[in-house]
Amino acid sequence: MRLFQKRSTDVLSDVLRATVRRGDLMVTVIEDGNLESAVNIDIKCEVAGGTAILWIVDDGTEVKEGEKLVELDSSTLEEQINTQRIAFEKARAAKIQAEKDFAAAKLAVDEYLQGTFVKELQTQEAQVTIAMENLRTSENTLNHSERMFRKGYISALDLDSQKFSVERAKLELASAQTAKKVLEEFTKVKMVQELESKRDSAEAKMASEGASFDLEKSRLDRLEAQMQRCVINAPASGMVVYANDPNSRFGGSQQSQIEEGAAVRERQTILRLPDLAKMQVKVNVHESKIEMLGRAWKQAASAGQELRANIRILDRKLSGKLSNIANQPEPSGWWTGNIKEYATIVAIDGKPEALRPGMTAECEILVETLKDVLLMPVAAVVEKQGQHFCWVITDNGAEKRPLVVGSTNDKFVEVKDGVTEGDEVVLNPRAVIKEEREAKEGTEEDAEKEKFAEDGAAGPAGGPKAGSSAPKATGGVPGEKQPPGAAGPPGAAVGKPPGGGPPGGAGEPKGRSMDLMQFDTDGDGKISKDEAPGPMQQFFDTVDANGDGFIDKAEMAKIRQMMGNRGGKPPGEGP
Repeated sequence: MRLFQKRSTDVLSDVLRATVRRGDLMVTVIEDGNLESAVNIDIKCEVAGGTAILWIVDDGTEVKEGEKLVELDSSTLEEQINTQRIAFEKARAAKIQAEKDFAAAKLAVDEYLQGTFVKELQTQEAQVTIAMENLRTSENTLNHSERMFRKGYISALDLDSQKFSVERAKLELASAQTAKKVLEEFTKVKMVQELESKRDSAEAKMASEGASFDLEKSRLDRLEAQMQRCVINAPASGMVVYANDPNSRFGGSQQSQIEEGAAVRERQTILRLPDLAKMQVKVNVHESKIEMLGRAWKQAASAGQELRANIRILDRKLSGKLSNIANQPEPSGWWTGNIKEYATIVAIDGKPEALRPGMTAECEILVETLKDVLLMPVAAVVEKQGQHFCWVITDNGAEKRPLVVGSTNDKFVEVKDGVTEGDEVVLNPRAVIKEEREAKEGTEEDAEKEKFAEDGAAGPAGGPKAGSSAPKATGGVPGEKQPPGAAGPPGAAVGKPPGGGPPGGAGEPKGRSMDLMQFDTDGDGKISKDEAPGPMQQFFDTVDANGDGFIDKAEMAKIRQMMGNRGGKPPGEGP
């Protein structure tokens, strides 16, 4: 028994180990983002239908108010203006003619009522008067002829002639009176209606031609105004920033890049004049962390507090606060697959100088701080089908123990049950424990049987059993000396270590860069070729720029930049 125990101790003597201890756990969310202004003046294309850029001021140029920023193509507008001027002049001629016709029609009504009708009425009244006078004369003559006939001075024939004259005079009087009545009751009404109809038609045509003229004039004015908008001047002083979509260079956007010769749509933003006194950082937070972050933000707001953040821009350290979380995810590109990320805004405190939009910034948002909790390195925890385990070093060798875990960051995890303070645990057990090294995940059939076990041993969809607790996001442990094998600086972003990853966390999202320093098993701050994972060894010499056989943080930052510029492909691979 002593020999067996000594052999087990000798086997574990070279194993990296860490001690379970109590301490404070800072849970943070760390993401990279881009610097931008909180207040921007957008310069948009105001040309209807869009056009092309003939000339544009260089990106990043400091301009003063009134300086020319953009000159857009106006050749199409010039042709439209010439065509519109012809239509405008035709409409003006038609409008003038309609106005004259209306004036003449209106005058014709007055002319008839006050002139022509009065004259005709007087003529008819004269005819009636003459007829009445002729009738009276004929009647007097007839009376005289009758007296003369009785005395025998005239013949009966002459008397009959005088009687006929009276009858004719009566007929002429009746005809004159009828003509006057027709003039007053019918002719006047008919003529007035005809003239008023012509007048009203002329007035309607005048209004129509006037509306047509106004329409053609407004079109001409609009085209001339758009002609003036082809030259855009600065509404205020500031630094010019091209309004390019960051996704467009990877093919994830239909919008063309802002440059000379590029086509722009109507109402498309071409430039921005940012207010450099009010800066903020826009970061995209993975959907696995956004719920926790949003919940903490709401709780802080309800308590009248803020979620503070540390911001690192190049070699500068700034402070800020979480100001907004989008309620909808950002559009996905082809290189990110179905990864969902939410835009989160971190406002920078004060008015820092020498900051320019587009600079890369790293934001560490403090979510919560857990005081005096039991801590274990994440490299010592293995997760299997929603359950978490570790291996505690005892006199009899490494003992496997189930764990109940809480919050976690990239270095430590809160342990609620399973170990006690002072226990020594094996780091990266899947690399040193034979049981774990030889274990396999099993076939898909076995996994499905385990996933939908009838005895309820596994939770829904392979989730953890009741009683286990899922960890949260990221963070660091202030003041703690990191044990060997614990990767990354305190407060860095979540990333799964080679030993199985942080328990219960979402791990490194697919399509996102992970913290390669987790492979630094000897804790010297560099990765050797032996420590590098298999896929990385293929281009290890390419990344090792100084040829010292190690990859340090500076070289690692360079590879991230190269992978970002190449759409996430490792160096040495084709586009």
